[in-house]
Amino acid sequence: MGCFTAFRRRIASPQPTSRSEIDEQISEIRDSKVFSYRELKVATDDFSPANKIGQGGFGSVFKGKLRDGTLVAIKVLSVDSSQGAREFLTEIMVISGVEHENLVKLYGYCAEGDHRILVYGYLENHSLAQTLIGGGSGIQFNWKTRTKICTGIARGLAFLHEEVRPHIVHRDIKASNILLDHDLNPKISDFGLAKLLPPSMTHVSTRVAGTMGYLAPEYAVRGRLTRKADIYSFGILMLEIISGRSNTNKQLPYEEHYLLERMWKCYEQEDLIQLVDMSMGGEFDVSEACKFLKIGLLCTQEMPKDRPSMTEVVKMLTGETDLDEDLKISRPGLISELMSLRGGRRNASSAVSSSTPNTTITYATMTFTSIDDRSAYR
Repeated sequence: MGCFTAFRRRIASPQPTSRSEIDEQISEIRDSKVFSYRELKVATDDFSPANKIGQGGFGSVFKGKLRDGTLVAIKVLSVDSSQGAREFLTEIMVISGVEHENLVKLYGYCAEGDHRILVYGYLENHSLAQTLIGGGSGIQFNWKTRTKICTGIARGLAFLHEEVRPHIVHRDIKASNILLDHDLNPKISDFGLAKLLPPSMTHVSTRVAGTMGYLAPEYAVRGRLTRKADIYSFGILMLEIISGRSNTNKQLPYEEHYLLERMWKCYEQEDLIQLVDMSMGGEFDVSEACKFLKIGLLCTQEMPKDRPSMTEVVKMLTGETDLDEDLKISRPGLISELMSLRGGRRNASSAVSSSTPNTTITYATMTFTSIDDRSAYR
C-alpha cells in the first residue's frame, strides 16, 4: 500500500543541517513526481492572489489545475526559510509513495532553482480548524459525521504507526492538519515534522516540536518521542471534535479555559455529556458520545504505557472491541501542571495557550517550537 523500499535507504541518512545538504538530499529523491516551475505557474495562473487559499508559516498555498484537469493544492515555501526547506525534504521523504484513504495525497514537488514547492491533492472543505472548531463555515457536523471523522483519523494514524515500514510518528496531529474532502472524509496532512521509527527502536530523542495544547507531556519535557505522543494528540483532537471547541479558549470562564482539564473534572463527576457540542441540538446517541469521550481520555492518560495503540482505538471506535463500563481511566497528563513545577501556574498557563505561528517559546529549561498556522495546508 505504499513505496517502502526507499524508506530503508532514507533512514540511514543523517539529518541535513545546511541548505546545500538539504538540496543534495532532494536531488537524490527518485520516487516522487517532479514538476517544473513553469507547469505550476500555469496551473495557478501565475500564482494569482485569486487562487490563494492559505498562508502558512513557511509560505503560501494556491489552488491550481494541472494539465490533465486534476485540482491540486500547491504549497510554495519561502526561499529564505531553512526550516521550511528541512520540512520540505522531510515531507517528501516520509509521505512519497505512501497512500491511504485517510492521508493527504502528495502528487509531487518542484525544486527548481530557489523554488521549493509541494503539490497535494486539493480538498475543498479545508481543515477542521477552519470548519468544525473555527465555526462559521456553514457545514453542519452531525453526530454521524463526527464519528466518521474520528474513526478516519484513527485509521490513518494506525496505518502510519503499524503498517508502514519503518513506522511514522507524525508529531503534529491537530485540527488544522486534518483536511476534509467533499464528503467530509478526513485526511491527515503536513508531514514536515514527522519522524521515522525503525522497528528496532522504541523511541527517538529529538528536538521538541509541535503545537501547544496537543503536546504529550513526556515528550514536551524530555524530548522522548514514541507513537504514544501522537496518540495523546489524537485524544485531544477527539475531545475537540466531540465538544466542538478548541483545546484552549481564554474567552471562557477560567475553570473552562483548558478542555482536557474540564473534561477530566466532568469525568470524575460522571457528567461527561454536558461537554458534547450543543450545536447538534441533542441529536446524538448519548451512550456512544460518552464512549467516544472516554476513548479520548484513554488516549491522554499521563503514563504513555496506559494509552491504547491506534489499532486498539480503531477497534473501540468501531465497536469491534467493547469498552468496559467499569473501566477506570487514570488521570490525564496535563502539560500545564508539569510546567508549573518549574515556575508557577500563571506562566505555565500563558505558555500552554500560546498559538503564535512559528514561535519558539522557552519556559525554564524547556524549549517548545509552536507551529500553529490556521491555513488548511499547514
